[in-house]
Amino acid sequence: MTGSGSRKDLWRSGTSPMHWGPGSGSTYFNYKKFYSIVLLALVDSDYKFIWADIGGRGAASDAQLWNASDLKSAIEDGDLDLPDAEPLPHDTEDIPYFYIGDDAFGLRTFMQKPYGHRALALEERIFNYRLSRARRVVENAFGILSNRFQVLMSTMQHHPSTIRLIVTTCLVLHNLMRTRYPRLQNRPVDHEGRNQEIVPGEWRNGRQMRDCQVVQGPNRDNREGKKVRNTLKHWINSEAGSVPWQHDMI
Repeated sequence: MTGSGSRKDLWRSGTSPMHWGPGSGSTYFNYKKFYSIVLLALVDSDYKFIWADIGGRGAASDAQLWNASDLKSAIEDGDLDLPDAEPLPHDTEDIPYFYIGDDAFGLRTFMQKPYGHRALALEERIFNYRLSRARRVVENAFGILSNRFQVLMSTMQHHPSTIRLIVTTCLVLHNLMRTRYPRLQNRPVDHEGRNQEIVPGEWRNGRQMRDCQVVQGPNRDNREGKKVRNTLKHWINSEAGSVPWQHDMI
């Protein structure tokens, strides 16, 4: 659960290639010209998968999968019983709890993403760095998952229902290992070095799951989402919310 600027839940999707015979149609045939299913997942700050939609058809974009997901409907309908908005540390203005996504997801009060235009002001670039730094957790979670369970990087010659079961099993085992052997699990992740440089995690030496096609579609940013993002930007650039090294990373 992302909120109060500390705990970060992050969105990303990955694709798993599969062999699918003639006559199967184009729904699983993705834009990179192979058959695949899609894993759309929610990750917590400890690299654990806490929600997953497994089996989206490879021809679909991130935006289409997100718009059709049960989680999006539950968030919009207020069925998740999320905590009430509260101020960020050393501040007085209430900020709603939110998730972090990329350009595939429309900006909302509950879904924040980086500023996307080219000529960014310094404050916007710093905001993007801080948000991307948080989102790096999900990059690492997917990387650890695919690096540990190489079956996800192979071409699976199974029915989609069997592949969904395989992926589900990998997620459960991944979370179990994160819980039982946390120190061993932290070695392969990205981290910032002594001079604030990004040190790539060990998992990046292997093959990685491919991203889905990023398509904006109907997920346009809305006014209230922009207002929350601007409030976060000002807090991150203030004495209350800044970190000493953030200007060095721009």
